[in-house]
Amino acid sequence: MTTLKNIGTCLFIIMGLSLGSCNKDFLDEELTTQYSTDYFDTPEGLEELTISLYGNIRWHFGYEWAYGTTLYGTDEFTNANDLTNEMWNTYDNRLGPLGATPETGAANGNATSPANLWDELYYGIASANTIIAKAPEIIEDESVRNRCLAHAYFLRGYNYYRLTAQYGSVVLQTEPAEGIVRNFERPTAEACWEQVISDLRNAYELFEGEVFTYGKGITWTKATAAHFLAKALLFRASERNDDWNSSYKEADLNEAIEAASYAISARGPLTPDYNDLYANWTGVDCEIEQLDEILMAAGYNADGATGGRFGNRTYNYFNPQFSSFSGGWVRRGVWIGGMDFQRCRPTEYSYAVFDHVNDARMWKTFKTVYGTNNIAEEGHDVQPGDPGIVMILNTQDDHTYDAYTFGAFVQSPDWTDTQGRLAEWNVGERQTPTAGTLTDEPGQWVPNSLVLYQNGEYVAPNFKNQPICNFFAGINKTDDGSRFAEKGDAHRDVTMARLAETYLVRAECYVRLNQYGNAMNDINEVRRRAEWKAGENRSYYTDGGMAFENNSLNTGTAAENYINSNLNMNTYYLSNPDIDVTTEASSLELSSFPSNLPPEDEKILTRIGASSQYDRALNFILNERTRELLGEWQRWETLSRTGTLFKRARAFNPEAATGITENKHELRPIPQTFIDGLLNEDGTNLSPSDKAIWQNPGYGN
Repeated sequence: MTTLKNIGTCLFIIMGLSLGSCNKDFLDEELTTQYSTDYFDTPEGLEELTISLYGNIRWHFGYEWAYGTTLYGTDEFTNANDLTNEMWNTYDNRLGPLGATPETGAANGNATSPANLWDELYYGIASANTIIAKAPEIIEDESVRNRCLAHAYFLRGYNYYRLTAQYGSVVLQTEPAEGIVRNFERPTAEACWEQVISDLRNAYELFEGEVFTYGKGITWTKATAAHFLAKALLFRASERNDDWNSSYKEADLNEAIEAASYAISARGPLTPDYNDLYANWTGVDCEIEQLDEILMAAGYNADGATGGRFGNRTYNYFNPQFSSFSGGWVRRGVWIGGMDFQRCRPTEYSYAVFDHVNDARMWKTFKTVYGTNNIAEEGHDVQPGDPGIVMILNTQDDHTYDAYTFGAFVQSPDWTDTQGRLAEWNVGERQTPTAGTLTDEPGQWVPNSLVLYQNGEYVAPNFKNQPICNFFAGINKTDDGSRFAEKGDAHRDVTMARLAETYLVRAECYVRLNQYGNAMNDINEVRRRAEWKAGENRSYYTDGGMAFENNSLNTGTAAENYINSNLNMNTYYLSNPDIDVTTEASSLELSSFPSNLPPEDEKILTRIGASSQYDRALNFILNERTRELLGEWQRWETLSRTGTLFKRARAFNPEAATGITENKHELRPIPQTFIDGLLNEDGTNLSPSDKAIWQNPGYGN
């Protein structure tokens, strides 16, 4: 189906795909997929269509585009040995308007095309347009009418936000289209942002406060609209729009602060333990999916009948290829919460941006130890449940491991304990939240080990299968042990917005208004939560793999594999060898801003040449966003918005550095299928010059 038909007739597609594929309370309702358009001339039909809007956002997490359009090509993540979406990270000529297929040079048929995001967002816009047009005339009950309109304005505003953030100026279709529409005028980016902000303002005014109509943790509320209204206003006031936004800036920033303040007051305070946001996921619809901090999530459950077109596949993308490089000592399966598809490999920056000693977020996010669940070769003192993979995340100035040999397991008929790329460690005992130690006393052999730095050099990428590293510490924010098959859909919700980001959005607005004290106060709210609390065991680690305990598959060999694979330990003390075992609280609060920043930030700011007060403050917030929001599906848009994408990708992403082009790759290519299908009002084809108007700079044929 072409993009043109998507714009003109996607209402018919929504009927078949979205109804019955939403969230929580209505996920268990009877699946209804066949309606005529007459049904949407009834109050019941419009409310059904309103509910279906929740299904539109689930698409974002159903396939490879989840990370390709949001995380690749940035300072945080690069590609590993899997090259499915390599062009989105390397910015080579395969990232173009024709799409990504094997015929255009993609590694396989799973690659993301620029048209994927474009098409799907217009599906949701078409449904929103129908509700906005019909609800005032058809729904007499004011509260129901306002609820439907609030949802429709929000979804349309959110979808246009994503479209404009990715592509720049896009088609503004704000009324139900009849038939196939094939002639449009390309609006300005200014007009697009005005539409986004207008829709989100309408949603903000129409939502009834924090009323969780369709299930807490999922339902969009006034705070949800406030959060995205603040983001849209900040986007309009940001560097990417500096050519035309001067008359908006001050008013937009003040309005954004007001909107963010509503969300913070309505849904605060922050969840006390960072682990509760992602790591302590125990199963479908568990308590941490209902946290007040969560402002928007794509909802999932375990009912296969309501899975919709795309299930949650995000658990595939953040783990290293452990089943390959481990030499068989660690086998993958549903008992480990994530698959080892090695799509998103953290850059050196993503490790170095943390305070390795005092920032608990690092150790509650990175998975650094895998237990042995299979004895791959006899003759070694390794038992099931011993660590099979250990990753030491040390700092550049640490020289403890300069003379040690690290690497993936190497099987050899003449192997001895002194040969191969191996290491010896005392891995301590199984951890609990308050007990257990993992220290740097040598004593036990581990088949696979990695260190970040030796002799002051970043050596982690050296532990690899050709041509690119596949051995790295992944992150745990999507792990799901509730799956019913190794490659089955995940059942956990995917968080799309939360209150910690709202604080950082407001802090950035304050920075842009030269109110650095207010900005520091908001930053410190986020950093206080990130501190180690008194009594915490810094060696303890967990993730959503724990949901396997409540999985019907948790029997027999699978149950043994779960116990042996998930040791609940990290490498905190191995990575910080000068730190004695402690349960004392740590401190991360800033005492000045933007002067005298933490050493990890000063090093990064020096690397990118951020010296002015404003540049230091802005880039510190970008660093803080990494520490707080690593892997949360928005980094590319953030860097594009702030005009820092080129500089940061060049500095911190070696695979992106040679391909990224300034003033080109801040926008995505407009799909060529859309442009080629456009007609003039008289039905004639567009001329080459008219087609060029529709394409973003640098992507011409």
